[in-house]
Amino acid sequence: MKAHVDDEACRGHGICWTICPEVFTLTDDGYAVAAPGGVPPELEAAVKSAVGSCPEHAIST
Repeated sequence: MKAHVDDEACRGHGICWTICPEVFTLTDDGYAVAAPGGVPPELEAAVKSAVGSCPEHAIST
């Protein structure tokens, strides 16, 4: 699994980072960025939770 944040849709709520800071970071402007590469299996559930929690639907896997 790989996480992707649509930088045009992200509005900087930071919910994904709160749920899974190991995969999502925030830019200086507060927008989310997903870590490059695949999501470790032990973090897949947290990433799925972040996908479902994003109010802008900006995260996909």
